[in-house]
Amino acid sequence: MPHTELSPSAHVDTFCRDNLPPRELWPDLVFEVPEVHYPERLNVATVLLDDVIDGMPGGADRPCVLAPDGTRWTYGELRERANQVAHVLVEDLGLVPGNRVLLRGPNNPWLVAVWFAVLKAGGVVVPTMPMLRPRELATIGEIGRFDIALCDHRFTEDLLRAEVPGLRTLTYGGTVDGLDDVTALAQGKPTTFDDVDTAADDVSMLAFTSGTTGRPKATMHFHRDILANADTFSRYVLKPEPDDLFIGTPPIAFTFGLGGLVVFPLRVGASTLLVEKATPEQLADLVEEHGATVCFTAPTAYKAMIARGKAGALRSLRRAVSAGEHLPRRTWEEIYEQTGLRLIDGIGSTEMLHIFIGSADDEIRPGSTGRPVPGYHAKIIDKAGNDAPDGTPGRLAVKGPTGCRYLADERQAVYVQDGWNITGDTFIRDEDGYFWYQARSDDMIVSSGYNISGTEVEEALVGHPDVMECAVVAAPDPERGNVVKAYVVPRGGRAQLGGEEGEQVLRKALQDHVKGAIAPYKYPRQIEFIDALPRTSTGKVQRFVLRQAAAEEAS
Repeated sequence: MPHTELSPSAHVDTFCRDNLPPRELWPDLVFEVPEVHYPERLNVATVLLDDVIDGMPGGADRPCVLAPDGTRWTYGELRERANQVAHVLVEDLGLVPGNRVLLRGPNNPWLVAVWFAVLKAGGVVVPTMPMLRPRELATIGEIGRFDIALCDHRFTEDLLRAEVPGLRTLTYGGTVDGLDDVTALAQGKPTTFDDVDTAADDVSMLAFTSGTTGRPKATMHFHRDILANADTFSRYVLKPEPDDLFIGTPPIAFTFGLGGLVVFPLRVGASTLLVEKATPEQLADLVEEHGATVCFTAPTAYKAMIARGKAGALRSLRRAVSAGEHLPRRTWEEIYEQTGLRLIDGIGSTEMLHIFIGSADDEIRPGSTGRPVPGYHAKIIDKAGNDAPDGTPGRLAVKGPTGCRYLADERQAVYVQDGWNITGDTFIRDEDGYFWYQARSDDMIVSSGYNISGTEVEEALVGHPDVMECAVVAAPDPERGNVVKAYVVPRGGRAQLGGEEGEQVLRKALQDHVKGAIAPYKYPRQIEFIDALPRTSTGKVQRFVLRQAAAEEAS
């Protein structure tokens, strides 16, 4: 299909298309591999569910989504539940194509069912982390203007406290007083549904990502985009098979998890074991118990499994993908020595949807992120935007069949420059075309695979009455890669705390305060009290001084 002009939209609610960035600010899109040449009309839910069922022998009876509690839905059962919920959305809730539907809950079969239901009905799905607090939910509600929320019954409190204007909230998986349960409403609805005939370039999903300013950005992804990463990284690098069983820890609200645990397995008719929450040891036990063959998680989790004597539990795995943070060479080698697994390292972004650099099997060079995935191009540029010579650190620039489109956000011009997506990472490319990670180019903190905005944590800290000012940086950590470290100037001065005992009391109070204000995983695991923040002559905080101090203390 041609990609120079947008196809006629199926959206009645035109909010998303109206808020796409100006066309001149889009990245150049590259459609080199034949698999990403999609028809003009395309509903990704139809392709991933109905077309798989129709195209495989016994397709409806194939295992599809599983859970550790024994839940085991076939492709046919998932489709029936998704179709019934789609009827509820349209007939009972009045959803029209283009309406935004927020999803909130941990990874489980019902989350996948409602994800498909929204897309079948022509809605725009907005998966969110269940750990988000009211203030964070209110902010993304202001940006995305959601119409409906489908929320796991255990996670409604903070969503209701967010008081998103005009939002109608329903539960799934259980009941809550005063709220309708979409799964109860779905009972008795038809198990067939005529999926909305969306355009391939209709917006299908808003995925939120944190910026260094602390205010999240909504990345806008078309129906074809969701398939594109399955038809590039998954097809050419991961190479899944219909009999594979996928498992992993990244939330479906993260595009890493959505691809690795939903889109990639269903694209080939495989099955996925959805785990709500698991420590590395628990993940390893689940791999062993269920015979999982493909795993997605952060490098720290693989390292922890080995360190805790779980290497033998991983022997059913034939593929293991590591992303979310840098995979050190020594970690790769330790896992290979213990398990024989050759971890597939990769880098992706919410803006690009999934991994665009990564290599497998004999193409792996331990310590390197790999080469560009077929269908993508990558290069290194200097501060002026010129191509940097091989062996020279610079900014990573990428283009392919997916690319950054922020919803009505001036930061579009920062991420996209001269047609390239500028990821915010510093890399070196060697003479063989392999990319070697150096650091984040901005102040984003990557801890255990989670991207955490230091500015957002600072804003939460200064909301405590005992904090005069603070600065947050990444501190190296052997288990998590980095942890959030806060340098805090107490109100009234450090001396007023009365020594280590008083500091420990305030430290605990501040950590609890942050956990209550924003998602708990963002809280500062280290807090150091100081008399003053280092500043330039113009008054700007010298975060590089604090980062250096944190690194020295960790060494």
